[in-house]
Amino acid sequence: MCAALVSAPLALAQDATEAALEKYRRMLKDDPWSNPGLLDADRGEELWKTKLTACDLGKGPGKVEGAFAELPRFFADADRVMDAETRILWCLEKTGFNVAAFLRSPHPAGGQPVKEVGAIATYVASKSSGMKFAAPTAHPKEKEAVALGDALFNRRAGPFDFSCTTCHASDGARIRLQGLPLLIEPAAARKVIGEWPGYRVSNAHVMTMQHRLLDCYWQMRQDRLVFGSDASVALTSYLVANAKGGEISAPSIKR
Repeated sequence: MCAALVSAPLALAQDATEAALEKYRRMLKDDPWSNPGLLDADRGEELWKTKLTACDLGKGPGKVEGAFAELPRFFADADRVMDAETRILWCLEKTGFNVAAFLRSPHPAGGQPVKEVGAIATYVASKSSGMKFAAPTAHPKEKEAVALGDALFNRRAGPFDFSCTTCHASDGARIRLQGLPLLIEPAAARKVIGEWPGYRVSNAHVMTMQHRLLDCYWQMRQDRLVFGSDASVALTSYLVANAKGGEISAPSIKR
């Protein structure tokens, strides 16, 4: 009886908080120019046009429109599956970009702007905004990437014996007041995967998918997820495959 009396007010508080957050999100969507992530997309556009006009994201050298909607994908010149950020870094390396230095610290600290690769990825994603996810999965290595991502998503490891499914395989799950999407279900995945990269208000910067996955691994206390690794790309491949047909709305704005 006591537990029920305690849990009922808590559930009401959680519902009220979620309703207020949803109202906040709708207000921001009604005024898209209030999204600070667009500043990073503009910065990324300038970087793309000055450094990466020869970069092929799958649509041909320098072509960006619709490319993000078809990533991750297999690239014959690299002989591997790549997501947007991994491909951008691969192209930047050919311009003399210091990849080793970048990999030591690929993501911004709280309140710091997203780094060059993330800014370019935000621009690339924005050029697929309103389009549907349609990443190819016909090539054997694309199939392998999705299968590996599925296995990693379900693999329990680390000191807490957590997996991605610990948080994202139950409907209505939360961490404190943060709702957790049911990412094993395509209908739920289609609603949220296309929102990354997104400007995260609590961090005051854009967070890309590579950054989001790293943060999840840190919260699970698992080994550090290396930027652009086969594991990180495979997880993205799995999530995008689950979200196939979902609309891209990047850069979004998150709490």
